[in-house]
Amino acid sequence: MCYRFVRESNIAEIAREFDVDEIEEDISPSFNVSPTHNVPALINDGVRRIEVLRWGLIPPWAENISIGNKLLNARGETITEKPSFRLAFKKRRCLIPATGYYEWKREGSNKTPMFIHLKDEKIFGMAGLWERWTSPSGEQINSFTIITIAANDWLKPVNDRMPVIIPKDQVALWLDSTGRSEDDLMFMLKPYDADLMEKHKVSSVVNSPKNDSPENIIPVK
Repeated sequence: MCYRFVRESNIAEIAREFDVDEIEEDISPSFNVSPTHNVPALINDGVRRIEVLRWGLIPPWAENISIGNKLLNARGETITEKPSFRLAFKKRRCLIPATGYYEWKREGSNKTPMFIHLKDEKIFGMAGLWERWTSPSGEQINSFTIITIAANDWLKPVNDRMPVIIPKDQVALWLDSTGRSEDDLMFMLKPYDADLMEKHKVSSVVNSPKNDSPENIIPVK
């Protein structure tokens, strides 16, 4: 699963890394991005841009916002079958910039927080879906979910799921909203190369979303 992540890069750095044409607004980096937070995401609806989305997908047909708490992640294996995801998978894919994410490894009766990132420590994009929802009062909320897949063997001792990471050379294809075959898209939903990843234990301070500082990702013994 993926319920917490880190984005050390600022908006300008993200724009340069992913060749963004437009920026909706600036959002400060965060070392403990959590559900319901507003997050910068890359979308392409004719122009590649950064738009602020709320974490927790709210389908257009939803009666209220609370459904987003149940749609933080979307399983890649069944994404074309679920009413909440299948249309967005065809037309509204997004990329969530991150520099790492947290998972909790069970060790006996305890859960140890782990920070998982790329060896080169560069920013990467997690595959996501986004939607626009209008409340009964007329308020519009743009929201997203992160797509997960079965973890690679290296990560399985920590968690059997992991977010889908889109390689840089496939970003344009993933964000293309003009229509792509289901086979092309499903091909990208696979575990990331374990040889390019690293992980280490971090302090339990990350357990609280209120704790948001660079100290969150410092290795501990």
